[in-house]
Amino acid sequence: MPAVKGDGMRGLSVFISDIRNCKSKEAEIKRINKELANIRSKFKGDKTLDGYQKKKYVCKLLFIFLLGHDIDFGHMEAVNLLSSNKYTEKQIGYLFITVLISAGSDLMKLVIQSIKNDLNSRNPVHVNLALQCVANIGSREMAENLGTEIPRLLVSGETIDSVKQSAALTLLRLLRTSPDLIQMGEWTSRVIHLLNDQHMGVVTSAASLIEALVRKNPEEYKGCVSLAVSRLSRIVTSSYTDLQDYTYYFVPAPWLSVKLLRLLQNYPPPEDPAVRTRLTECLETILNKAQEAPKSKKAQHSNAKNAVLFEAINLIIHMDSDPNLLVRACNQLGQFLQHRETNLRYLALESMCLLATSEFSHEAVKKHQETVITSLKTERDVSVRQRAVDLLYAMCDRTNAEEIVAEMLEYLESADYSIREEMVLKVAILAEKYAVDYTWYVDVILNLIRIAGDYVSEEVWYRVIQIVINRDDVQGYAAKTVFEALQAPACHENMVKVGGYILGEFGNLIAGDPRSSPIVQFELLHSKYHLCGAATRGLLLSTYIKFVNLFPEIKSSIQEVLKSGNNLKNPDVEIQQRSMEYLQLSTVATADVLATVLEEMPPFPERESSILAKLKKKKPSSVPETAEIKEHKHIPQAQISNNLEHASSPPSSQHSTPSNTGVSIDLLGLGSSTPSTTNKLTSASGLLVDVFADNYPTASNGLESSGLTLGADESFKKFICKNNGVLFENDLLQIGVKSEYRCNLCRLGMFYGNKTSFHFTAFSVDIECSDRISSQLNIQPKPVGTVIEGGAQVQQIFNVECVEEFTESPIVHIKFMYSGAQQKISLKLPVTLNKFIESVEMNTEVFFARWKALNNPQQESQKIFQAQNPMDAEQSKAKILGFNLSVLEGIDPNKDNFVSAGILHTKSQQIGCLVRLEPNLQAQMYRLTVRASKDTVPKAIGDLLALQF
Repeated sequence: MPAVKGDGMRGLSVFISDIRNCKSKEAEIKRINKELANIRSKFKGDKTLDGYQKKKYVCKLLFIFLLGHDIDFGHMEAVNLLSSNKYTEKQIGYLFITVLISAGSDLMKLVIQSIKNDLNSRNPVHVNLALQCVANIGSREMAENLGTEIPRLLVSGETIDSVKQSAALTLLRLLRTSPDLIQMGEWTSRVIHLLNDQHMGVVTSAASLIEALVRKNPEEYKGCVSLAVSRLSRIVTSSYTDLQDYTYYFVPAPWLSVKLLRLLQNYPPPEDPAVRTRLTECLETILNKAQEAPKSKKAQHSNAKNAVLFEAINLIIHMDSDPNLLVRACNQLGQFLQHRETNLRYLALESMCLLATSEFSHEAVKKHQETVITSLKTERDVSVRQRAVDLLYAMCDRTNAEEIVAEMLEYLESADYSIREEMVLKVAILAEKYAVDYTWYVDVILNLIRIAGDYVSEEVWYRVIQIVINRDDVQGYAAKTVFEALQAPACHENMVKVGGYILGEFGNLIAGDPRSSPIVQFELLHSKYHLCGAATRGLLLSTYIKFVNLFPEIKSSIQEVLKSGNNLKNPDVEIQQRSMEYLQLSTVATADVLATVLEEMPPFPERESSILAKLKKKKPSSVPETAEIKEHKHIPQAQISNNLEHASSPPSSQHSTPSNTGVSIDLLGLGSSTPSTTNKLTSASGLLVDVFADNYPTASNGLESSGLTLGADESFKKFICKNNGVLFENDLLQIGVKSEYRCNLCRLGMFYGNKTSFHFTAFSVDIECSDRISSQLNIQPKPVGTVIEGGAQVQQIFNVECVEEFTESPIVHIKFMYSGAQQKISLKLPVTLNKFIESVEMNTEVFFARWKALNNPQQESQKIFQAQNPMDAEQSKAKILGFNLSVLEGIDPNKDNFVSAGILHTKSQQIGCLVRLEPNLQAQMYRLTVRASKDTVPKAIGDLLALQF
C-alpha cells in the first residue's frame, strides 16, 4: 500500500486502525461490511465525488481486497482516476487496475486508451506509471494495441533514461507473453544500438530485451555481437571506481556482464578478427581477475565475481575454438573442485563435463581424475556426487576406462539409491564402449548385477547377452563365469536370467568339467527356480528345453520337472503353456527336429546400444550422450514422447546398418529399442512352440533416429529401407515417422514436434496427389490440431491402401505460423512401392523355374550403375532385407552375387518379383536385374533398389 501522508488519507488511516483493533474474525468482517456499504452508497450517491474522495475509497477497496475479501464494485471509479493529473490519484488508479482488473475485463479497452494517453504524455512520471501497468498485466490485448507505441518510446531520442529502462522491460514482458505480436521492424538497428547507450541502466535493461529478441530471430539481430563485445570490454577493463553507481562489492556491473556473456552464447565465434581478438582479451581478463586476491571477504563479492567467471567459462565452452582459453577454463574450474562452497563444487563439475567433450580440453580435464574420484567418495551432497559421476563418465576414454569403471563399481556399493540406476547404465556403457578384452566386459556386467541387481534394467542384461552371442571368443568364459556366480547363496534374479540364457546357449562349452557337468548345471539353475518370479521361471523353462537338445542324457530329469504339478497346473498361464508344449516337444520330436527347433540363437544385428538409448531418454540434458570427444553444441532440452497406436517394429530378419552413436537431437524419442517378433514353429504335435520368446532378449529392432537436419530427398531415400525414424528437422520443427505394413495396407504415423518454447498456430497438413497417384494410392489422413504448444508434439495417422503399382510419392505440405511469420515445409510422404512387398523363400529349382518363365522382355529391367557407397557384402545384404526382399543363399553360382524374391501386394493382384544383384568389386559397379509377372513393376522396383547402392 502507498504510504499515508499526514491527514491526506485520514479516513483510510482510521479504517486500518479499526481493522487492527478487531478482536475476532467476526468483528473484522462486520467492520469491513459496514465500510463496503458506506463506499457503495458514496459511489451510487447523487453527489459527485472529487478526485481525493475517489482515491480514498478506491484505496480502501484495495486494502479490503488485500485482506482476502472479494471486491465486485469500484472498478469504474478506479479507471476514472487514470485521467487525473495528480500523481497520487493516478498511482492509486493504476495500482487498483493492476491488482483487481483481469486481462479479459470489459473495462480493458478504457484502460488501454488511458495508457495510450499517458504514454504520449510529456510527464515522465505518468509514462512510467503506464508502462508499469502494462508490464504487470501483459495481456495479449495490450500487446496488440501498444506493440508499436512502446518500441517507439524506447528508441526515441527525447525519452529520458528512466523511461527507456521501463520501456525495455515492458517490451520484454509483452514479447514473452505474445511473441507473435511484437515485431521490431524498422527499429531493429536502433534497439541494438541501445547497448552503446551512455546510461548503464538503459544498457542493462536493453540487454535482457535484446537477448529475448535474438532467441526469436538470431539472424536479424546479429549486429549486436560487436556492440556487446565492445561494451563487455569496457566493463571488464574498468576498475570499480570507474563505474561507482553500478559496482557491486568491488565488481563492476556484474549483472550486465552476465547478460552480455549470455547474449554472445547465441552466436558462433565472431568472424571479424578484430572483434574476435577483443572478445578473447575480455575472456582472458576475466580469467586473470579470478586469480587475483579477493578485495573483500564478504560472500557478496565472491558471488558476483564467480557469477561473471562461470558465465565467461560457458561462453568459452560454447565457442570451443581457442585451446588456450579452454585449458585455462579447465584449470580454473579445477581449483573449485575442493572449494568449501557446495554450489561452486557443483558448478565446477557441471562445467567440466562439457569441457571433457572438447578435443582441446579433454586431456586437461583428465588431470583432475583423482580429485573427482575423491569428491565422489567424500562429498556429502548427493547432487554434487551425481555431477562427479557425470564428469567421470564424460572424461573416460580408452586410457583410463578400466580405472574409472573400477572406481564407479566400488562406489556403487555405497551410492545413494537415487543415482544407482543411472550409475549402472553409465558403467555398462563405458564397459561396452572401451572393452578391449570382452572377458573384462562380462566381469563388469556381472559385478553390476551382483552389487546393484535391483537397479539393473532389462536393457543392461539384454545387451550383455547380445554381445556374448555375437562374440565366439567370450562365450566359454561367459558360461564359466555365470556358472560360478550362480553358486552364491544370495543370487539376484537378474543374475538367474543371465545365467539361464547363457547356459542354455553355451552350457555345452563347460560341460566337460565334472564340476559343471550337465546335471550339475541343471540342478544349480533349478535350485533358483522357486525363488524367482513368473517371468524368470518362463525363461528357465526355455533353458531346460534347450538342455534337452544339448544334453540328451539329462532329458528324463528335465521331463520330470516339466510334468510336475507345480508347472502343468500352475495358475500362471504362461508357465503352464510352456511346460505343456516343451514336454510334448521333448517327447514327440526326433533328435533332428529338436536340433532344428532349438538351434543356437543367430548373431544379433549391430545397432546403437539400447543402454545408451535408455540413458538418453532418462536424462536428456545432463551430460553428453556418449563419452566421445566431440564439438559442444547447445541442444534443445525438450524431449517429446511419442506413441503410435498399434505400431509394430519391423521383423527381426530385417537387419539394419550400424547406427551413429554420436550427438543426436532426438526430440521425438525415436531412438528407443523395441523387441522384435520371434519365429514361431509348429512341433510334431501341432502345438505352437514360441521358443525363447517374451523373456529372452531378441535382436533389437529399435527405431533408427538421426538428429541431423537432412535434405528432404536424402531423408526420403533413407526411408526406402526403413519404416521408422526422423523424416525432417530444422530449428523449429522435428517430424518423425512410424509405420507398419500388412499386404497392401499401411498405417503411418507422422509426429510433429515443436522444438521451440513458443506456440505454432494455424497448423495444417495438406496432401498433394496428382490424378495418377490418386488412382494408385488411397490415402485417408486423420485431422490434426491447429495449435502445437511450445515443446509439445502431436501425431497424425495416415491410412494408405496400395490400389496398384506406383512410382511417385504424394507430397505433404505443412504450414504454420511462428512469431507472426508463415512457415511452409513440403516433403514426400515416405511410402514407396517396395513397402508392400512380402519376402519369399524358395529353393534353387523353384527359383530358376520361375526366372525362366518370366522371359518376356517387358517383364525384365536391368540397370548397370556405379557404386555410391562402399561395397560391403553384409551391408548389401542388410539393405536387401530392409527392402523387404529375401536373400536366397546357394542359388547363384557366384557367391558374391545376391538373389532375392518377393511378392508385391496391391488391391487386386499379387505380383511375383525376382531380383539378382551382381557386384563388380574391381570396377566398383553393380548390375541389377529385376523380373516380375507384371511389365510395369520391374523398372519401378529396380529404380528404388538401385538408390540404396
